Amino acid sequence: MNRRTFLKTVPAFAVLAGARSSPGRDLQPIELVKPQTDGGKSVLAALKERRTNRNIGSAKLPPQVLSNLLWAAFGVNRESGPFGGPGRTAASASNSQEIDLYVALPEGVYLYEAAARRLAPVVAGDFRRRSGRRSAARAPVNIFYVVDIAKYSKAPFQEPGLRDPDVQKSYYYVATGLIAQNVYLFAASQGLAAHFHNCDKRNTPKEFKLRAEQRVLFSQTVGYPA
Repeated sequence: MNRRTFLKTVPAFAVLAGARSSPGRDLQPIELVKPQTDGGKSVLAALKERRTNRNIGSAKLPPQVLSNLLWAAFGVNRESGPFGGPGRTAASASNSQEIDLYVALPEGVYLYEAAARRLAPVVAGDFRRRSGRRSAARAPVNIFYVVDIAKYSKAPFQEPGLRDPDVQKSYYYVATGLIAQNVYLFAASQGLAAHFHNCDKRNTPKEFKLRAEQRVLFSQTVGYPA
């Protein structure tokens, strides 16, 4: 079987997750499978099990688990949410949805596009180490929380203070915390390990090709317990 035939016979995610990108090779979008919206432990049971676990192994997450994780974090859970925009699994000021999730996998960094239910390629290469923790370099998934300040001016409802930098800061830190807690609860529900922490803010903006209006805030490492 030649390489071209082989690539046609396996799911795109399996190919991408199985090896690092070759130099000069462009990443392809990852179409995420439809997330499961039931199963796992109850909310109360997940709250009881919620904890930080820094001891995370290198085993890759199956496509279904990855899709479920990102949907739980900040996916679209209803077509019509506040002020006419789609509703997400975590709240945001004026439904601005100002937090972007940049997902670092072994082969590259992707932007989670919740409405399209896919991972859009950003840059090829292994940038998991930018999550700032030794265990992150081997964990299968590192989520970088990036705020896009420009989204506040585009929010469907301009509540008082939405353009004030100090007020914005309070909003995007709260928004990040809401999403991170979703990740923690999903991990607890599914027997995964999760760790929310600081990250490399010096190199990441340039490497992730962020605009001036975007700022890296924190990261969260997720995987199976080691």
